[in-house]
Amino acid sequence: MAAQKKADAAKRRADAHQAALAARNKDDLRSPICCILGHVDTGKTSLLDKIRQTNVQEGEAGGITQQIGATYFPVDAIKTKTLVLNKDGSQEYKIPGLLVIDTPGHESFTNLRSRGSSLCNIAILVVDIMHGLEPQTLESLRLLRDRKSPFIVALNKVDRLYGWEATPDNAFRDSLEKQKPSVQREFEHRVKSTILAFAEQGLNAVLYYDNKSFAKNVSLVPTSAHTGEGVPDMIMLLVNLTQQRMSDRLMYLSELECTVLEVKVIEGLGTTIDVILSNGILREGDKIVVCGLNGPIITQIRALLTPQPLRELRIKSSYVHHKEVKAALGVKVVAPDLEKAIAGSRLLVVSPDDDEDDLMDEVMSDLTTLLNSIDKSGRGVCVQASTLGSLEALLDFLKSSKIPVSGINIGPVHKKDIMRAATMLEKAKELACILCFDVNVDKEAERLAEEMGIKLFKADIIYHLFDAFTAYNAEITEAKRKDAAPQAVWPCRLKIIAAFAKRDPIILGVDILDGTLRVGTPLCVVKVDPVTQKKEIIPLGKITSLEINHKTQDLVKKSQAGGGVAVKIEHAVYQSAKMFGRHFDDKDEIYSLITRQSIDVLKTSFKDDVSTEEWLLIKALKPRLNVQ
Repeated sequence: MAAQKKADAAKRRADAHQAALAARNKDDLRSPICCILGHVDTGKTSLLDKIRQTNVQEGEAGGITQQIGATYFPVDAIKTKTLVLNKDGSQEYKIPGLLVIDTPGHESFTNLRSRGSSLCNIAILVVDIMHGLEPQTLESLRLLRDRKSPFIVALNKVDRLYGWEATPDNAFRDSLEKQKPSVQREFEHRVKSTILAFAEQGLNAVLYYDNKSFAKNVSLVPTSAHTGEGVPDMIMLLVNLTQQRMSDRLMYLSELECTVLEVKVIEGLGTTIDVILSNGILREGDKIVVCGLNGPIITQIRALLTPQPLRELRIKSSYVHHKEVKAALGVKVVAPDLEKAIAGSRLLVVSPDDDEDDLMDEVMSDLTTLLNSIDKSGRGVCVQASTLGSLEALLDFLKSSKIPVSGINIGPVHKKDIMRAATMLEKAKELACILCFDVNVDKEAERLAEEMGIKLFKADIIYHLFDAFTAYNAEITEAKRKDAAPQAVWPCRLKIIAAFAKRDPIILGVDILDGTLRVGTPLCVVKVDPVTQKKEIIPLGKITSLEINHKTQDLVKKSQAGGGVAVKIEHAVYQSAKMFGRHFDDKDEIYSLITRQSIDVLKTSFKDDVSTEEWLLIKALKPRLNVQ
């Protein structure tokens, strides 16, 4: 019965989704959502501040509102900003505004996906014209390409070109024409090297005003966050690109689409969630479902808040209350029981027709897929990230790098996370570590990790985490190999050519029939009784030195041993001394004395160093030396 009810509810929701899709129209567009990415210090924040500034001196705030985690630019503010490019008034503005997610530094926002599509409709990738593509830029590029997100590139800091004369807030081409020829030449040179860097990444980049095909080429917009030049061009390009190329994605949907950006504790309000509403309407009193660390959270919206507009500083309260909010915008949701909510999850509203279980399953599906990527054997590193999206990006990356993961968590690292990672200390020391991506580590937890010998890797860039972990792993593997080296026995099969010293230490001239000779390898001969056919393995001792043409060697391969190798064999204290002529003679073949344990050591610590021929030789020697 319950299953039937759930199926009916799911069907009703699917029908409602189709009806909402059918009700869209070309004239009712919502604001596109845009996010800003780029390397540290390329000027992301300054660029945002520059876009935000309008003629505040004239008492005109242009209706730009600062929202939760985002800034909203109504179409009038956009018109004012792009006036220099629209002197004849021919430009059409179909979108109601622009919503810019303005939490630079949160690279993980490109991963925030609402219902499978990326939360951002378009991204601005900020590149410093003086430095070109830097590591973080490349990572942002990779994310954008994986998500197939459309983006434009802001070539920032053009005012740093030597001899640049600025005209504040001007259209870029007008400014460029006024520059000296030497400045124009340097600009062309810098642009060419940037285009080349993009070509190395497999992308065609073109200055936006030369771009004939927006589908094939990446547009470069030269800007200066300092003087405001090129900013009108950038806004105009965003407007045109979103209107022309994405109008089908921007048609307003009555169905709710909402993504949790962060979970924050606010004094007087308790735990709140900041959300970006991409489609639909949220109302005070709505019953909502969000994804939580310990399972789905069902709660009721007590308040919807946005910050005070910048003009009204006299009002004491720092937030404005709303009865309902319509997409697209950023808003703070106050509701009980949000402590365990996960950033990056979807937020769904329970309507009277809906089945709560169905919605719970849907909300949790994102986390469930991630939990399934954990190694069931319990061997692996622990991973902590700030949002579902960044966790997903990190897990994808670890999966492609073949690093197993035994536990995941979202949010700051606490003592319990350290205890969980400590279980790996006995199983595999190199995996007893936590990769912390864009999260804080509790002081107590850090102390505990140090005491227990658990490594914490902290970084805001996935590559840095990965590099640090790989270096650490290589160190541990090397240490393990050093410890295991004495137990490892490399296979060889030798033929005796001459005997130089017959008793301990025995010195023989040998030919390598198969395998490699190394100092430290124990040798033996196998005698078979002609009557009883009984096999006797006679250990001769270990190789203590090797010489070819009177030159000492540590390792001799079959190919090097052309004229024979002189081998010195010494027996261990607990072995009886063997003698050439009595215990063995030149008719006997000499083998390396391999055991089950020595084969296992080769498998675990030296797997990549053993060639196929050597494995085949080990296979052939096993029955001769009675190794199981």
